[in-house]
Amino acid sequence: MIKSFLCPFLFSVLLFAAGSQGFAQGVREKINFNEGWKFHFGNANDPTKDFNYGIANLFAKSGKAERTAIENKFDDANWRSLQLPHDWAVELPFVNTDNIDVKDHGYKPVGGLFPETSIGWYRKHFSVNAADSGKRFAVQFDGIFRDAKVWINGYYLGTNESGYVGFTRDITDYIDFHHENVMVVRVDATQYEGWFYEGAGIYRNTWLLKYNNVHFAEDGVFVHSKVEGTQANVYVESTVKNEGFSEKEFAVLANILDRNGNTIGQTSESHVVLQAGESRTVKQVVVVSSPKLWSIEQPYLYRVVPVIKSGDEIIDKQTILFGIRTVEIKANGVFLNGKHIKIKGTNNHQDHAGIGSALPDYMQYYRIGLLKEMGSNAYRASHHAPTPELLDACDSLGMLVLDEQRLLNSSPEYMDQFDRLIKKDRNHPSVFLWSIGNEEGYAQTNSFGKRIAQTLLARQKELDPTRTSTYAADLANVFTGINEVIPVRGFNYRQFAVADYHKAHPDQPLLGTEMGSTVTTRGIYEKDTINAYVPDQDLTAPWWASRAEEWWPLAAENDFWLGGFIWTGFDYRGEPTPYIWPNISSHFGVMDACGFPKNIYYYYQSWWRDKDVIHISPHWNWTGKENQLIKVWVNSNAKQVELFLNGKSLGKKEMPANKHLEWMVTYKPGTLKAVGYTAEGRKIEAIRETTGTPTALVLTPSKTVLLANGQDAVVVNVSAVDSKGREVAIANNQVQFKLDGDAKLIGVGNGDPSSHEPDTFLSGNWQRKLFNGKCQVIIQTGKSVGTVKLTTTSDGLKTNTVTFSVADVTEKGINP
Repeated sequence: MIKSFLCPFLFSVLLFAAGSQGFAQGVREKINFNEGWKFHFGNANDPTKDFNYGIANLFAKSGKAERTAIENKFDDANWRSLQLPHDWAVELPFVNTDNIDVKDHGYKPVGGLFPETSIGWYRKHFSVNAADSGKRFAVQFDGIFRDAKVWINGYYLGTNESGYVGFTRDITDYIDFHHENVMVVRVDATQYEGWFYEGAGIYRNTWLLKYNNVHFAEDGVFVHSKVEGTQANVYVESTVKNEGFSEKEFAVLANILDRNGNTIGQTSESHVVLQAGESRTVKQVVVVSSPKLWSIEQPYLYRVVPVIKSGDEIIDKQTILFGIRTVEIKANGVFLNGKHIKIKGTNNHQDHAGIGSALPDYMQYYRIGLLKEMGSNAYRASHHAPTPELLDACDSLGMLVLDEQRLLNSSPEYMDQFDRLIKKDRNHPSVFLWSIGNEEGYAQTNSFGKRIAQTLLARQKELDPTRTSTYAADLANVFTGINEVIPVRGFNYRQFAVADYHKAHPDQPLLGTEMGSTVTTRGIYEKDTINAYVPDQDLTAPWWASRAEEWWPLAAENDFWLGGFIWTGFDYRGEPTPYIWPNISSHFGVMDACGFPKNIYYYYQSWWRDKDVIHISPHWNWTGKENQLIKVWVNSNAKQVELFLNGKSLGKKEMPANKHLEWMVTYKPGTLKAVGYTAEGRKIEAIRETTGTPTALVLTPSKTVLLANGQDAVVVNVSAVDSKGREVAIANNQVQFKLDGDAKLIGVGNGDPSSHEPDTFLSGNWQRKLFNGKCQVIIQTGKSVGTVKLTTTSDGLKTNTVTFSVADVTEKGINP
């Protein structure tokens, strides 16, 4: 379903990414640092089980690490070997507890109540070529949850408290060019940050950086543009730094390349002299004639290549993917390249079924592709700094992003996190708006909140004057505190107050930062308090929220609504609502945790996609309910819909805008068919049939050509079909998985919000039950070219297989 979105863009992204890791050999290298790590649990309460951390005096002398897991000679042979990204929380069993914080984090034994499984130690052995002894080195962590302390060769590099904002540490002074180096990371997840599943561990990519003493500062190149008529001025602001011990003279310039790698513009050279330890920002401009503008429909990406030269020698070089576009946010709408667009957004946390928060890069493209297929055009990173690869996917596939600070605070720690967030993400064309926080009940209406907001807003404008900010407020018609100073007023729910607020403040743009929150369970049609399920229709919402048809018509029909973001695009671990145990995840998603659509998905698709949509629910397998009335829903954007049961018309109805249709149908086995008639005269159809018992499994991979880079991934969706090949929507068979070839299974799921089955299997056979006809397995490649075969078996069902071709990562013409 999502290949149409992924294929044209993903290969070019992979090629660009491959090029950006190497840059110019010997100038700057960004080396993937995910492989070859060792892992072991520590202990938050017992230092003797925490490798003497807290007993040994680590900070008495620089490099002193004896009697701990930090010293190089420590024997880690019995530690577990693994590849990053790694989320140890998803590997743990569920625990039934009345503690509200554990509940909201998905009933996983991570946090202060679980000292044995809340400290994780990571060690990595690596060597560095002595020929590189004149270079600078740094290690970059894109995300560790949380409170990470880092050492190399026993020398302490520092702490990063945030579980979401990445950090970089210079390791030049500590590299051993003649012996093995050891990187050690102690991760302390005893303290939560959010109120939802957050994972634990080094759950994002890591990188080893190599560059010269004169170089571009970390996230120090800011690229932005201004379109004027038939040309665009591309501004490149490059912060350069001299970390050598003597004065250096050099030149700075920047090239602009199109998608095919052709140079279409270049700045003049700016000559710079820097003293040792000095840095300076160089501002340059390139004029691009007849630019191809980045848009949701055509997300065209250029490459900006800033260069530092000493004479004719290139001493630093970066490659930045960038889109030329204009964004204006006015009281009457968002205008992208001058075109009015309604924000049709989804909120999302970052976990996925089977793999928790440790997503291979491909999964970002997969998930954004599913949202695009639904018709969504915007993504809110709720409520934290997003991973870089998520923004890469949004840049490449055409998805706007509301980029959000973890919380509202202007202390040095949080201002530093805010700085890093903006610098890291400001070059992405997909980012159209910043958010300085979410539902800060202790500060949002008082003078503290107002002053904090003013400080954050001033810093945002200093670092990125091209964009503005919002704040996600969970109050109705309130103007005090943060709302007095925030440029774009965000509403979390309280949708019926938006019109009154607009009348009182007609010049302030209004955005639904969280809307909807209908709770549904895929494939369930009766309330089930035992298994903690709710019906799979737009029927149920918490008291503080609304159903889809209560908020979207208001946003769709009023220009003073910029649009809104559904809570949520995908189900996520934690925040079980409206039930508690055995429910361990949310029901809010328009898709479940695997990305399987629920019925509400088709409501939004009907009114968000520019394509014909018609969908019938529920399924038509109701043995034991013959001659009883079944409520049938039809979601469609057709002008009229006629419903048929076994060829007999049950009536034709007009489809009201931004609504759905219903029929009460006396159940008889057979075929239920909806026929829609569009305003343009097209005829569209959807069918539900009474199926037989399952006889076979059908495997649907998201792609069949994989890359032999040790990191590519593929999603395989599994469904049960009857003897006529029809999907059996009530099947719940147990499925076993076997993989042959150089690849590994990394996660399984089925979208059941009350399932306590393992998501991963560190030993034993991989398996998962179907939930209402579906389950999912995720595979990650090795580095061998050849084939990989997945085999699925289930008692009483025909065995099925799917084979993948694994190609050399440098091979041309691959369509992944």
